[in-house]
Amino acid sequence: MQAQTNKPVPVIFDTDMGPDYDDVGAITLLHAYADSGKANILATIASTKFEGVAAVLNILNTYFKKPGIPIGVPKGEAVTKKDWQHWTDTLIANYPHRIKTNDEVPDAVGLYRQILAKQPDRSVTIVTVGFFTNLSNLLKSGADKYSKLTGRQLVEKKVKQLVSMAGKFPAGKEFNVDQDPASSKYVFENWTTPIILSGFEIGQKIKTGLPLINNSAIRNSPVQHVFRISIPMAKEDSAGRMSWDETAVLVAIAGYKPFYTLQQGKIAIAADGSNTWTNSNNGNHFYLVEDRPVSEVQEMINQMMMHQPR
Repeated sequence: MQAQTNKPVPVIFDTDMGPDYDDVGAITLLHAYADSGKANILATIASTKFEGVAAVLNILNTYFKKPGIPIGVPKGEAVTKKDWQHWTDTLIANYPHRIKTNDEVPDAVGLYRQILAKQPDRSVTIVTVGFFTNLSNLLKSGADKYSKLTGRQLVEKKVKQLVSMAGKFPAGKEFNVDQDPASSKYVFENWTTPIILSGFEIGQKIKTGLPLINNSAIRNSPVQHVFRISIPMAKEDSAGRMSWDETAVLVAIAGYKPFYTLQQGKIAIAADGSNTWTNSNNGNHFYLVEDRPVSEVQEMINQMMMHQPR
């Protein structure tokens, strides 16, 4: 389950882009990997539906010179939480974007099905750093104009692995899982490809963003703008923002080695969104276990978050 090294990893990025801003760091890493030929971004899909999330994704893709990357937003029931620091509003007011409203982009599940149907078998890595709403709905979807396969069959045929910032290990409660616990539970019980989980405890120790906000050579960057707005607004971010979502992108594209090893088993989700874990040699779930000093990952992520568009 190490990432491919000889050709770009085809990736769908599923994000709650806000309420937290580590999603901005995560999409920056993804674009850095794409610009170095290590990733092919097939779509950026929102798992939240606050008005403006499609515009924010388009702003970031446009900044990194890839304005045509497809964007999807859930059109049914979904979380609507957005950021309390109002960085999303600031980006929309200050940076170029062609997509203005969520109505201008397709439904998330339809976009998933359209893209997956066209990809080679067992090739796509899905990175989810938000809620499991879209993935649950994808699994439950039926045949349509894009594919005669059910969602579950499509995932089994086309997806290589799911890499997710989710859960707390070996047990606990974590935001991405507990905001839509029914969807989280459904995905973990019905998804058949390997799932690699970067737990709360991994990103909690990695503090990033200070080198980015203090870099005077960077100009007119929405990424830098977000971190400059947000870091001073919370005492807990004084040493940098905790970097949960970035770790999922790192592992999805570059692989888990040398920074982590994997614990194999099975995650179980309770009705309240809390999770437990059972070790098992037969499980298709794996959570990250630290294998190198946190400072090494932190330095790497800090460097990648200063990536500038080509």
